[in-house]
Amino acid sequence: MPLTDENELRLDGNALAGELGRVFAVDVTAADGRCGHCGRVAPLGAQHLYRYPSAPGAVVRCSACGSMLFVLVDLPDGVRMTIGSLSWLRLAPGG
Repeated sequence: MPLTDENELRLDGNALAGELGRVFAVDVTAADGRCGHCGRVAPLGAQHLYRYPSAPGAVVRCSACGSMLFVLVDLPDGVRMTIGSLSWLRLAPGG
């Protein structure tokens, strides 16, 4: 039966709770990521981390080209992640 209305497919973001829980409840430093600037694929743990004593967070840069992959900032109500040139992240099955 063909769908005639995209509303039949639409759910809210809560429908992803299980999948997102599996993705973000693992050691992401072992996950491969691709730099959208130079194309290098490497584990996040192999990238360069910049954490300054007075800064509220950390900057992760590509170890090949220096492009900013993402920034993590500690806030009173949680952690904010801003994605820079990290074009994708691949997690192995089972974490």
